[in-house]
Amino acid sequence: MKKNIHPGYQPVVFRDRGSDFAFLTRSTVESDQTVEWTDGNTYPVVDVDVSSASHPFYTGKSRVMDSTGAVEKFNRRYARKTA
Repeated sequence: MKKNIHPGYQPVVFRDRGSDFAFLTRSTVESDQTVEWTDGNTYPVVDVDVSSASHPFYTGKSRVMDSTGAVEKFNRRYARKTA
């Protein structure tokens, strides 16, 4: 491999603030924020919107995306009118 062309591969904490869930893994992502992990070391932290702790597929809690009837509303609005 060529030297000095690959990004650094270091331990990083990914944190899902919505579900208060975090996990430590290795990644090339960089962050200015840090957090102290349970092992006493300080690691860069990346806040994510969705993780396995909050995604409906993994939690089994489904969300209703079309609660307002947007599809039916669209069909009514743009339906062809017969003469």
